[in-house]
Amino acid sequence: MPVRHPLRSLAPVLSAALLLGGCGVLGDSGDQNQDRTLDVWLMRGSLSEELTDAAVRDFERRNPGVEVEVTVQDWPGIDRKVTAALGSGDAPDVIEVGNTQVAQYVEAGGVSNLTIKVFDLGGDHWVPGLEEPGKIDGYQYGVPFYAANRVVIYRKDLFEHAGVAGPPTTREEWIEVTSRLNQPGRQGIYLPGQNWYVLAGFIWDEGGDLAVERSGRWAGALDTPEALRGMEFYKELQSYGRGPVDSDESRPEQREFFAGNEIAQIIDVPGAAELIVGENPELAGKLGFFPIPGREAGEPGAVFTGGSVLIIPERAAEPDAAYSFVKLLTGEKWQRKLAQTMSVVPNSTELADVLEDDPGAAAMAKGARNGRATPNSPRWGRLEADNPVKAYQTRVLRGTDPKEAAREASRRITATLNGRD
Repeated sequence: MPVRHPLRSLAPVLSAALLLGGCGVLGDSGDQNQDRTLDVWLMRGSLSEELTDAAVRDFERRNPGVEVEVTVQDWPGIDRKVTAALGSGDAPDVIEVGNTQVAQYVEAGGVSNLTIKVFDLGGDHWVPGLEEPGKIDGYQYGVPFYAANRVVIYRKDLFEHAGVAGPPTTREEWIEVTSRLNQPGRQGIYLPGQNWYVLAGFIWDEGGDLAVERSGRWAGALDTPEALRGMEFYKELQSYGRGPVDSDESRPEQREFFAGNEIAQIIDVPGAAELIVGENPELAGKLGFFPIPGREAGEPGAVFTGGSVLIIPERAAEPDAAYSFVKLLTGEKWQRKLAQTMSVVPNSTELADVLEDDPGAAAMAKGARNGRATPNSPRWGRLEADNPVKAYQTRVLRGTDPKEAAREASRRITATLNGRD
């Protein structure tokens, strides 16, 4: 991993001091009477068209003379597009990026350091799985926008048929319940062998990690005792169903498979329930949700937190307006609207109440309290493209000695993250 230059990191901190801290409102400046355009890139699916238009109108009302131009981008190939924009002299003013992408953009250069604005932006209560990946070498570059994480979607009727009174609250109870649900002609859970996001949560629960950084060098960590215990739990849970050991949740598409078979549980984002009912309308009213259980009652299990953060390019033409727009979108008013409209987790742990009337999103918000992100390496995206964690899972589930398989996977992770692949 290339060494970052401290002086380059400090320069944006000084320039960030020039960003104004009003509540989505620009301060006084000499060019307030001149019409200006704020160029914003948002990702497809993050906000509905109606929500986007409403947020823009709110900002423009608060900031006369500033017109917001939103460009909706698609996820495929966005990393190359953002990197090129950050290095150009014509970067947009605000860019939405995936929470696990921040490190690679900071490594490439051109992202404003917003560390001194964290308190002003409400950073004391940010969701951990969004805050942590937006922070590189102790500096905050990404401002949490929204989060999403997996929960357990279950068949209420199958739970009742098996005499299970309600959702389990601990991992031990989860195993016991799932074993009871796994009956002839029915699966206790459908868990594909290569669902590595779920495995990561079990590893984090045990105190392990997928990879660790020491003095600027990365090392795969699947062969630690903690990580091996996480894999052991995954293997036991996976055994109470017939999920294929050599594929992930997309092959076959697990939502379609769940809809067409007698399966008690899957692990997915809450929005999958709507798609499942669309495939099988007979399941309407029969699906429930609960957070992935943790080791202790009352404490949800660790989960991978996906989602987005907002960044401001160093070469933004309108840095003050960009900061005001970011502050507006990530503030309480629009976070509540975003959560209610899009059924996502808001960026603050103080706003979980907004989802109380949405059972799936409420379960997701509870899980988000123990959310994590993937190792904060600029090369993590490259590793996912040929993921050794998936191959490791399949080998273990087929009977290979876990320690041997973990050592091999850890070697591959180490090589990739240190640029030796």
